Amino acid sequence: MNRFLFPLFALSALSFTLTAPAADDGTLRIICFGAHPDDCELQAGGVAAMWAAKGHRVKLVSVTNGDIGHWREAGGPLARRRTEEVQRAAQVLGITSQVLDNHDGELEPTLENRRTITRLIREWNADIVMGPRPNDYHPDHRYTGVLVQDAAYMVAVPFFCPDVPPLKKNPVFMYFPDRFEKPNPFRPDVAVSIDPVIEKKLAALGLLESQFAEGGALGNAELMPNDPAKQQERRAQVRAALDKRDKDLAERFRSKLVEFYGQEKGGQVQHAEAFEICEYGSRPNKEALKKLFPFFDK
Repeated sequence: MNRFLFPLFALSALSFTLTAPAADDGTLRIICFGAHPDDCELQAGGVAAMWAAKGHRVKLVSVTNGDIGHWREAGGPLARRRTEEVQRAAQVLGITSQVLDNHDGELEPTLENRRTITRLIREWNADIVMGPRPNDYHPDHRYTGVLVQDAAYMVAVPFFCPDVPPLKKNPVFMYFPDRFEKPNPFRPDVAVSIDPVIEKKLAALGLLESQFAEGGALGNAELMPNDPAKQQERRAQVRAALDKRDKDLAERFRSKLVEFYGQEKGGQVQHAEAFEICEYGSRPNKEALKKLFPFFDK
């Protein structure tokens, strides 16, 4: 029994999925997994928009429906609201979004969930799969990372989930950045300037008001008072904080930006996203990374 009496068909109707393009057509296929409806958008919304602008296919998947991620709302109404938020963000970014019907705060690395992640990767015919590292502070983040790792081998095994054809090649699996040092720190293999799309990313994130403007699970009523002028002031504060986040990433990973863009251009990047290669999938070298992230000068 669904604790909040929120039927499965409701989220299915709210989510939307594009059919994966035919293999070997020159189009890159990227699928990102986050624990909640806002994680992928925050971590990879810039590169997602840049891939989409070049005609590549990007799908952002929330592995839980986010149904306890607010201080005032919960259950089905909040799950619907958060799904609608990421769908509107997806339209801004030019990508595809899907929210799975798992309870927020209760995700576990079960066989059923492993099968679901494996099927989604196969159906998208992914070249790149992204997700959080499995040593995050939040249990949903950790187990999303574990589930994605567990799928890294199984996507090519014919008799695991035989209802969906296995991939003929193993994708590149990559991690989102974090600041956790134990048991090992995040080490970027690629950093990308998102300066060309920062306004688009900030506009998309601004639509996720339940999480940012209203503060999500740890927010309060004072963050978004009834006064329209104060609401606009709050939105401006949130936008500035999100802008600073990606500026801080550019400074943190400046050496990697210089490595990929060169000293002059890499030194001028204002906003960045960065990713680390997981050891469990394909291991591209630098030249292969440049083809997967086709944003660097040739």
